[in-house]
Amino acid sequence: MVAQEVFWRRKTLHEMTPSEWESLCDGCALCCLQKVEDEDTHEVFYTTAVCHLLDFNNCSCTRYEDRCTLVPNCVKLKPDDVAEFHWLPPSCSYRLIAEGKELPEWHPLLTGERNSVIETDASVLSIWEVKDNEISDEELLDYVID
Repeated sequence: MVAQEVFWRRKTLHEMTPSEWESLCDGCALCCLQKVEDEDTHEVFYTTAVCHLLDFNNCSCTRYEDRCTLVPNCVKLKPDDVAEFHWLPPSCSYRLIAEGKELPEWHPLLTGERNSVIETDASVLSIWEVKDNEISDEELLDYVID
């Protein structure tokens, strides 16, 4: 019997089922870091301020289904968006697959462990400093990552 190739190698992002799409997320929560954009250059900078909806035990959103309503700048990523979202972290699985690259060795789809991203310090838990609701919009610039 020949083993079937894994879905992320044989399907495009557009061909994936909703459950396959969701499983691509490695749970790093780096997308939950607040970002600031330079108005002139449109360059996006990450900060160490994280969304207040983040569950710090497992790097997931405490209100996932309602997140875009509760946090107006939260984005529900769709296959059509990946190419234009230049702010996605370089390790983002959606970005990697769209670019024809492999998933990182710590990805839960490869390890079989949901917390492998946390255990390898590849998640937001290793860099966040403050929750976004604990600072003002003006203070956000103080948390830009160099």
